[in-house]
Amino acid sequence: MAIHAHPDDESSKGAATMAKYAAEGNRVKVVTCTDGRRGDILNPAMDRPGVLDNLIQVREQEMARAVEALGVEHEWMGYQDSGLPEGDPLPPLPEGSFAVQDPEAVAATLVASIRAFRPHVIITYDENGGYPHPDHIMVHTISMLAWEKAGDPEFAPEAGEPWTPLKLYYSHGFILQRMRLLQERLYAQGKPSPYELMIARWEQNQADVMSRVTTQVECGEYFAQREAALTAHATQIDPAGAFLASSVQDQRDAWPTEEFELAQTRVKTHLPEDDLFAGIEEEAAK
Repeated sequence: MAIHAHPDDESSKGAATMAKYAAEGNRVKVVTCTDGRRGDILNPAMDRPGVLDNLIQVREQEMARAVEALGVEHEWMGYQDSGLPEGDPLPPLPEGSFAVQDPEAVAATLVASIRAFRPHVIITYDENGGYPHPDHIMVHTISMLAWEKAGDPEFAPEAGEPWTPLKLYYSHGFILQRMRLLQERLYAQGKPSPYELMIARWEQNQADVMSRVTTQVECGEYFAQREAALTAHATQIDPAGAFLASSVQDQRDAWPTEEFELAQTRVKTHLPEDDLFAGIEEEAAK
């Protein structure tokens, strides 16, 4: 089960890994916490009449196409997108939005989903949310609560029979070293790079996400499905932007894995890993 803040997050964070495990016969579910109603239209081609006025419905349709491309199951949690506050000082978050909910109450809703689906592995965001969007921070908070409480029969007994997940990972989708390799390939092909600003910002902040990575899943075979899922989110993915700048083949050649951090485990495993299910079969055989 992968827990995400907004429709499109699932396609930019661990999408090929999910497609791989689904294709191998595992049940894989994406839980999307919010409706994406306060997202910007990032693709100029989609900035046209009728889109912004019907953004919730448009993003529902995009999400349906994305999960079909990945071959995974999907569930909406039904909360309102909080939006990314801007300004100095920052304005308050919208009343009723996801990030202002009671975390324990939201965690109880997520626990119900976990108990119904019964995942062995949970994928979520780290303590920074991957980036500091209030909805992403909330996803981290409720995921950690649900990880602790899903197997506790005294927590939210109305949410179903207890189920204890075995491993919890943070997804790390933006790797500096990967961006550098892809940029070098673009330059060698005489093409401009949309990665320059991101690389400069990460270098300035000394952001070395790879130092936190414990698990790299070989999934280049599924990069085409990842790209199809990304392009399904037409309002959010600019064809001229970084997500689609490098061809699927260049991405396979340069960096054929997706990266994760094992944050919690209830089974024994050995690091580094190349499989999110490492250690689980051994536990089940006991």
